[in-house]
Amino acid sequence: MSDHSTLSGTALVTGASSGIGATYADRLARRGHDLVLVARSADKLEALAARLRDQTGVNVDILSADLGNARDLARVEQRLRDDTAIKILVNNAGIVGDGPLAGADADRLEAMIRVNVIATTRLAAAIFPRLLATGDGAIINIASVTALMSGAFEPGYGATKAYLLNFTEALNAEASGSGVRIQAVLPGITRTAIWDGPHARLDLVPAEMVMEAGEMVDAALAGLDQGEQVTIPSLPDAGDWENYVAAREALAPNLSHRSAAARYRPR
Repeated sequence: MSDHSTLSGTALVTGASSGIGATYADRLARRGHDLVLVARSADKLEALAARLRDQTGVNVDILSADLGNARDLARVEQRLRDDTAIKILVNNAGIVGDGPLAGADADRLEAMIRVNVIATTRLAAAIFPRLLATGDGAIINIASVTALMSGAFEPGYGATKAYLLNFTEALNAEASGSGVRIQAVLPGITRTAIWDGPHARLDLVPAEMVMEAGEMVDAALAGLDQGEQVTIPSLPDAGDWENYVAAREALAPNLSHRSAAARYRPR
């Protein structure tokens, strides 16, 4: 098992004002990383930044931005391109959908896709060429176990997280051998503000299924240190994920042939 805990440089964390993002900020600061914290609420960011500066002594900059807004997103992209001290991107910002598609608000679904898919992709694209050129750094994409559970949850949210998982795996293939670390994190139910909405109630979820944000992030960072490309903090046996990947890869030789399968041919 490799130790990959030697990452250096500043970390930019999105969705950093609370929950998983704020916890990443705390843990990375305690590892000695300077920070750029991104979220909509400048007041919450400044309060967190002040605490982390006081407790850890690292430099913390804040960047108030709504990643669903094209102009705000462009400002964060530019920071990632220009600030060569930033070597770690934690793509954490995300929003949930609005229940089943039949009753969903299409504008809210679009807003979710802009943050969960478009923003995460553009931010990764902004920093990735620079990391490849230097051969170090990391991109951490916070997906969800819903990426593996089609049909179990609302269709829009799980689909955005499935995109993020596939995107991360493809990015890993592109980064292979470069020294750049790419990780997808698939949390299960985690105690965060995302559960404060009308369609999500933690009091209806068995307590044994709910992980605290601190434990989730600590596990995710341990997975990064160990060189995992996909980390599922709740999964007891990593071999189960490896078997899943192997079964998926076994399909590859038969996914594209000149002729249709025999069952589809006229009799």
